[in-house]
Amino acid sequence: MDSRNIKSYKKKFHSTINFLKKKKKVLFITTSNRWSGDKEKPKSTKLAYELKKYLKNATIIEVPKLNIFNCEGNVSTRKGNKCGEKSAKLKDKRKNPSGFHRCWASINNPKDELWKISKPLFESDCVIFFGSIRWGQANAYYQKLIERLTWIENMHSTLGEKNIISDIDAGVIFIGQNWNGKNVISTQKKVLKYYGFKTPRTISWNWQYTSKINDETNESYKNSYLRFKDTFIE
Repeated sequence: MDSRNIKSYKKKFHSTINFLKKKKKVLFITTSNRWSGDKEKPKSTKLAYELKKYLKNATIIEVPKLNIFNCEGNVSTRKGNKCGEKSAKLKDKRKNPSGFHRCWASINNPKDELWKISKPLFESDCVIFFGSIRWGQANAYYQKLIERLTWIENMHSTLGEKNIISDIDAGVIFIGQNWNGKNVISTQKKVLKYYGFKTPRTISWNWQYTSKINDETNESYKNSYLRFKDTFIE
């Protein structure tokens, strides 16, 4: 990555800040992880906290710290799509004040904490998902979360109800080492648009250290961290 690319990424970083400053309430959802005993935060999580320094209206939620159960696949059963129907409403005003949280996994697993994401999400006018590229795809915590939020899309696409997130801007910012970052961002941006979010270009982008797919040297990974820090940590 040469100096021109560093300048390009710095421009993306500050363009994102300028966009977010115009929003009333911003939610950052980070999905990358480390071992619980490791004090080092993933680069994508570091980026979320760095962006937050410039904003007075942003909240950060780290998904790996929450107890979120797997999606139960109720979107495709022999009875059809049961995901997001009114009978799946989480009946707890503290956890679901909007009444929009309709997920069977939240009902079937009392310790499930997806509500800690859905509640502030519905109160925000902008959300950005942060994550890492692992083996050419979005990391596992992100994928689990997106599956668990399927009921948001089902409410308007399958059940014919109002799109409850039509006024929320959404973006994805991912960090990768050497493969497929742009394609992941393109795909996940389409997913968010399909869910019903608005997806402005400014808040969806990826940072990838090198375009050399086979560069798996330890030196490359160490240099990646240093270059990331030089680019974004001010």
